[in-house]
Amino acid sequence: MIELLMDLCLAAAPEQCARHLLPGPCVEQRAEDWVAARPELVLRGTSCGDPAELPALAVTEIAPGVFVHPGRQETPTPANAGDEANLGFVIGDTTVAVIDAGGSRQVAEALYAAIRARTDLPIGWLALTHMHPDHTLGTEFFAEAGARVIGHARLTDALLNRADTYAEAASRTMGPLVALGAATVTPDETVAPGAPREIDLGGRVLRLEAWPTAHTDNDLTVRDLATDSWFLGDLVFDGRTPSMDGSVLGWLELLGRLEAMPAARVVPGHGAASLPWPAGAEPTRGYFEALVAETRAALAAGESLGAASAHVGADLRNGWLLFDDFNARNATAIYRELEWE
Repeated sequence: MIELLMDLCLAAAPEQCARHLLPGPCVEQRAEDWVAARPELVLRGTSCGDPAELPALAVTEIAPGVFVHPGRQETPTPANAGDEANLGFVIGDTTVAVIDAGGSRQVAEALYAAIRARTDLPIGWLALTHMHPDHTLGTEFFAEAGARVIGHARLTDALLNRADTYAEAASRTMGPLVALGAATVTPDETVAPGAPREIDLGGRVLRLEAWPTAHTDNDLTVRDLATDSWFLGDLVFDGRTPSMDGSVLGWLELLGRLEAMPAARVVPGHGAASLPWPAGAEPTRGYFEALVAETRAALAAGESLGAASAHVGADLRNGWLLFDDFNARNATAIYRELEWE
């Protein structure tokens, strides 16, 4: 399979250049049209290449036909290009589904290379587990590759509301060259809570379920029915400090519901490629139960938001990576939620 490679430079800094893949036929006019819609870029040249031979993300086959790339336990930088989240793909008899697109076009291209090293089947679907940029900034690439994008019924509004914020943050943390192609792409199809969808990949079916507000207000899970492998997105964290952008009480309630549903294995949003279930939920649940208990005690003692957020959860530091990046924000959000109980 030969596809189009583009040598792109920043118009404002023409010495900063990178090679990117434009999936599809190797026709130079396609690159010219693509760059014409992006005045911040300059096309220096094109070539043809086999994406299976391009730099690829490392993936683990956690079950037959189910592959996961464990993202780095880091915050976004130019060096990691936003490779933070766990990403996956499932290969059917007729098509491939991708679960989450990664934190940049560069990451999406490397995931695509990993797919093409294993199959030439078309990319039929991209399922987004929620709105956060480490899971969604590579969406445009997979849409260009022909995937239909599917997500929670609330995902479109969530992405549009934060589009400018996410684009600015990507450019600031990773640099404009890495952040290129981070356009907001909204879903082609959506899934409403209480109305699961099934998509057929040929010989295997994925079940997509949308949930009430928990980690975010647009959390979606994907279960491969053939192997009982369940992609939970950021409803479960492994190793990395969880981040809350929804409702802590809703999250804990939902975890209880999910824990009652058997699965052969689950894929967390961050951490190991797969975890046993329901044991894999215990660290996330324990972290938030501790923060809720400590916050309620702080509220009962009349502590201010600033005072409480400075110490709530502090004893959990040794159990989680990136603790200083996320714990105080979690404590602040939980205080604001619980003060109205």
